[in-house]
Amino acid sequence: MTAAPHPDPSDARLSGAVPDGFHVFDTTLRDGAQREGINLTVADKLTIARHLDDFGVGFIEGGWPGANPRDTEFFQRAREEIDFRHAQLVAFGATRKAGVRVEDDPQVAALLDSGAPVITLVAKSHTGHVQLALRTTPDENLAMIADTIAHLRDRGRRVFLDCEHFFDGYALDPDYAEQVVRTAAEAGADVVILCDTNGGMLPAQITAVVRTVLADTGARLGIHAQDDTGCAVANTLAAVDGGATHVQCTANGYGERVGNANLFPVVAALELKYGRPVLPEGKLAETTRISHAIAEVVNLTPSTHEPYVGVSAFAHKAGLHASAIKVDPDLYQHIDPALVGNTMRMLVSDMAGRASIELKGKELGFDLSGDRALVGRVVDRVKERELAGYTYEAADASFELLLREEVRGEPLRYFTVESWRAIAEDRPDGTHANEATVKLWAKGERIVSTAEGNGPVNALDRALRSALERIYPQLATMELVDYKVRILEGALGTGSITRVLVSTSDGRSEWSTVGVAENVIAASWQALDDAYAYGLLRAGVAPQG
Repeated sequence: MTAAPHPDPSDARLSGAVPDGFHVFDTTLRDGAQREGINLTVADKLTIARHLDDFGVGFIEGGWPGANPRDTEFFQRAREEIDFRHAQLVAFGATRKAGVRVEDDPQVAALLDSGAPVITLVAKSHTGHVQLALRTTPDENLAMIADTIAHLRDRGRRVFLDCEHFFDGYALDPDYAEQVVRTAAEAGADVVILCDTNGGMLPAQITAVVRTVLADTGARLGIHAQDDTGCAVANTLAAVDGGATHVQCTANGYGERVGNANLFPVVAALELKYGRPVLPEGKLAETTRISHAIAEVVNLTPSTHEPYVGVSAFAHKAGLHASAIKVDPDLYQHIDPALVGNTMRMLVSDMAGRASIELKGKELGFDLSGDRALVGRVVDRVKERELAGYTYEAADASFELLLREEVRGEPLRYFTVESWRAIAEDRPDGTHANEATVKLWAKGERIVSTAEGNGPVNALDRALRSALERIYPQLATMELVDYKVRILEGALGTGSITRVLVSTSDGRSEWSTVGVAENVIAASWQALDDAYAYGLLRAGVAPQG
């Protein structure tokens, strides 16, 4: 049977808005899902596929149809429910089994049944794996590769071949590893992907091998790098340096063991450092949003220190940095954060100087450049309070309240507390009771409120909310979403200073506040007090006085 012609790379159905000369291939739904702690439902996979298509990757590997019911259902539903605008859906599977006709192999049939226009086959390129894992001969392995690719091509599918353990196999037997590449290319594979399956390679090694294999075989090459040496992104770019024109990555670097090459820094480097347009125009600015959206779906907190997309990626703390950034942000930033949808942040701490405070004030809408005395007071207060245990780099809301207090010349108050108390009671029957009472004044009215909770802090939170919600109905949308306690260094044991960080949400965004005291309940109260004051400020409520 004559092989079907190669698809036209200019076909918009194949390449979206990006030419076919370079591929960004995402395998989050298959390889990324192998990360410990990730367990994707079909609905999760569909949501992530939509995000990846919106980002503009060229290929989305959805899983292994026929290997498990979930992946089979995903391909069925993806065909019916997703109108891919930029990406093509890819099914993953193995070559035919040794000694089995390709027409009779049920897993090969399942790949065709998936309806995916592109199929990635995994094959052995390491003679040890051929003999020990497949339990067959090197020649039969080559026949398995050629037969399966030709079979799929004859049925109109585009085929990529993943050469598993390629770099280790190349070190053991380079002639056989290259023979696998030639066999795949001659059978009709559009791209042959060299896989660093164990993740043990380094960039210089990757570049040298890719360059040699490209010269020896003439095949179009791709790269799949695991991150076991912490070099997956560097190795991916090193393969591009060697001539690879297809990169396989996962969102946020998810993957087995320590993960895969991270899609977002790879794409950002290709676009911004290599000058290679690999996404549709305007999509790079969606990088941070897409990264965080996928993290939400897999239920993993986005890493704050992730390159390009982390909230700390363009955060500046040292006073020396702030002084330079005040003159020119490029002096301490390798790109404009807006290019990847991120923002520059100024962190306020005891390392802050005047420039840090001025820039942070500007970020919050205050022009402090003409008031040296005010800036000096804020710097002094921050350093004094951080010496006492406060941390403002993790509690922007508390810092903004402090700054506004200095600008106003008085605290920003929505209520005045007369007293509060919290009681934790252990009963003889083994049950526990937690009760709090808050006495305060708001808008000229004295209010006493008592509430129970599942702990003394929760009881205080409920009592405070109960006291204020009638007067400030905006509080109904706010809830405490995170609570962290840290015992600060000291020699007082259980009497040591305690710092509490509280995160609060109004359903649209979150803010963090801090409290410090010798008593964990008192520290919690400070943080709660700030949290609700800041929430009312955000809601546009005018303070008292």
